[in-house]
Amino acid sequence: MSPRLASAAILLLGTALLGGCSSTVHLEPADDANNPLCAEVLVGLKNANSIADMDRRWTDAQSTAAWIAPDGASAILLRCGVTVPGPTADLQCVSLEGIDWLVDDSESPKLRLTTYGRNPAVQLYIDTEVVSSNDVISSRALVGPLTAIHADRQCTTPDELDEDAQELLG
Repeated sequence: MSPRLASAAILLLGTALLGGCSSTVHLEPADDANNPLCAEVLVGLKNANSIADMDRRWTDAQSTAAWIAPDGASAILLRCGVTVPGPTADLQCVSLEGIDWLVDDSESPKLRLTTYGRNPAVQLYIDTEVVSSNDVISSRALVGPLTAIHADRQCTTPDELDEDAQELLG
């Protein structure tokens, strides 16, 4: 299953279950969800009962978390252990609070943000009609636990690349 199709399926499943008044959000675990660093992230999130005024709900998959709007709309879904992304020129890379994120807006207004330069990678699905993505990724309740995964690479901008790399990119 393609990553884009998988992310859409995860978001739809989470939303569908919430519509049924379920207190548990159904998510699929990522391939590397059993990575010990994911466990550290989730332990760090234990006190993140609210992010950007969204209340946390239980999930039924390892290394996942969800925060829901007061009306029950799925606002923020988190999965740790997703495929570590390589460098890309196709996605915008933003850095906030010391964490680099690749931003996929192909399903706008829902965004898929994946940590860059960290292994395992963490992915967020954020419904920007419900919550600001900047409020989510700048939340200390989220940022603190994510720093348990050491960054070994950072986003670059074209003017930071050396001349040989710029030639390769055309």
